[in-house]
Order: sequence, then C-alpha cells, then structure tokens
Amino acid sequence: MQRLFIIISLIFLSACASTPPKHPDNICQIFDEKDDWYEAAVSTEKRWGVPIPVQMAIIYQESSFVATAEPPRPLILGFIPWFRSSSAYGYPQAQDGTWKEYQQKTGHWFADRDDFSDSCDFIGWYCTVSNKKLGLSKTDTHNLYLAYHEGHGGFQRNSHSHKQWLLTTAQKVHNRARRYETQLAACRPKLEARN
Repeated sequence: MQRLFIIISLIFLSACASTPPKHPDNICQIFDEKDDWYEAAVSTEKRWGVPIPVQMAIIYQESSFVATAEPPRPLILGFIPWFRSSSAYGYPQAQDGTWKEYQQKTGHWFADRDDFSDSCDFIGWYCTVSNKKLGLSKTDTHNLYLAYHEGHGGFQRNSHSHKQWLLTTAQKVHNRARRYETQLAACRPKLEARN
C-alpha cells in the first residue's frame, strides 16, 4: 500500500512540475511557484550572458511556458488530423534541426525541449550565436526575437521587414522583457537569499 502511495505521489508531482505557472505575467510569482526555474535561468545567464528577462520573455512568447507545446494540427475536411506545420516543440519551440545543432555544438546530447533548464540553455546558446553572427546585443530582445523566429539567415535577408504581425510580436516580447526586468530587480535579492 505504501509503495502504491509513493508511485501515485511521484506521478502527481511530475504532472505538477510540468504545468505552466499560474501567473505568467509576473516573473517573481513564476519563480516563487517554480523555484528550480530561477536556478536554471541564472545558470544560463552565467554561461551565455543572456539576461533572465530575455530568456523568460522568449519562452513566454514561444510556448506560454507549456512544456509540451506544439503547433496545432490542421484538419482535413474539418475532422481528419493532418501533419503539423513544423517540428517546433517544447518550451523554446525549437525545431528538430536547430535542436540537433545545439546538441552537437554544446555536447548537451541528452537535452530535452520539454525540460525547462535545457530550454533556457538553448535560448542562451541561440542568442549567443545571434550575437556572434549578427552583432546583436544580448539585451536587444526585439532583434534577438526576430532572429530567433526567422533564423539567422532569414534575419540577415531581412525576411521580417514585411511581416507586420511579427514586428508587432517582437515588440511585445521586448516589452515583456522590460516588465520582467523591473519585476526581477525587486525580488532578486529574495530569490538569491533562498539559494
């Protein structure tokens, strides 16, 4: 009986761990609820130099903090599920090819897109590549997001310039990062004190 209780508890805890935060608009409340997320974001900030608010704003935009997020399946004839439009998956909505490149370049072979820590590290790596290839500042959330969405080649070709919806989205990501930055400044001492 005790063994059954432990198994059920572990299943319940793993299910809770993958649920999105209840207050995604407040970075302090996110980190209060998901205490290991702060450590993951700090680790990425130290390794890659990409600020926590930039990481979190990109993840929010890409998946709304849903670990298993995927593009919707279109329906044929209104009811037959068809293939997804891309292989984007997980917190960072990274596509298969880009994720494999990340694994190869970093040696992080067992990284998973539905693991928050791995996803933060991926975003840190990708923004660092954007910094090196495109000269983008690691605090320039607007352009980092455009490069993230369009790919480095697409950004270089200026593929985003005629996509008003994407430019608007990039501005939203930038604004969210600024809000997160202000919020984090207020609660970071408390977060640091608990670690």
